[in-house]
Amino acid sequence: MSRKIYCIAGFKPKPGHEAAAFEALQALEPNTHREDGCLRYTVTRKIDSPFAQGDSYPIVFHETWASREAFEAHCQRREIQAFFETQVESPDGLIEDANVCVYTDEPAEFDAPRV
Repeated sequence: MSRKIYCIAGFKPKPGHEAAAFEALQALEPNTHREDGCLRYTVTRKIDSPFAQGDSYPIVFHETWASREAFEAHCQRREIQAFFETQVESPDGLIEDANVCVYTDEPAEFDAPRV
């Protein structure tokens, strides 16, 4: 049974701050890649394509963690908490809104034994 956690973290920069917000989010990557349990942590920006015209925030992190515990430990790191305090929650921050969600690849009621 997989214990992986998948996180999609979308960010809507304040108008005129798109490039600065992307750079601030990119700055979180190097230390996060050093964390035990970090399998993928990549910030991306939305591009135009006639084959993918859905709505989304313009900046999105795609994260894969080895376990829920690894993801939750990441969320408690000072650098991550400081980013949310200064860039998302503060009126002076670069981010207008954020949407962070976690997912599993296990079906509901999955009954595989733990090994």
